[in-house]
Amino acid sequence: MEEEQIRVVKIIVIGVILWGVSFILTRRIFSSYSFDFSNRLLSTVHATVAVTLATLSVQDWSCPVCPRASKPSPQQFDQVISMDNAVHHFVSILGFVAGFAYQKSGSEIIATLWIAEISSPFYHLREILKEIGYRDTSVNLAADVSICYTFNFVFLPFLNDKLL
Repeated sequence: MEEEQIRVVKIIVIGVILWGVSFILTRRIFSSYSFDFSNRLLSTVHATVAVTLATLSVQDWSCPVCPRASKPSPQQFDQVISMDNAVHHFVSILGFVAGFAYQKSGSEIIATLWIAEISSPFYHLREILKEIGYRDTSVNLAADVSICYTFNFVFLPFLNDKLL
């Protein structure tokens, strides 16, 4: 393996260990809540970090996915149980692995990450609010509206003629 690939593998291993420890601590701190609650809480943190890093890695905001089919820059990769959640992560990870394996599409990979994660905090917040007793409240409705907003006003306009 090249030195860069070894470094990426080390980062992934450290990340898996840190997330595992974080989940165990979250389960202990919120032991009176369900397994799903802890999973969603940590998933919200994950999504927030992912969106932040993806946003910070955009090189040119006039065309956030340019240059298309380019190699990933160091800035883009240097910082890096339910069916719906599993499918979301499987598809996202498969796309990232393909882009990394072929050393192409760095900008598109970051755009995919940003799109995939932008609504996740609201999705998980919605479920967390239900579990802690805020089902059918205006706060829970606000989370629902936020999910709809991210898809209708962030995700859909992003798929414009620059991407197609």
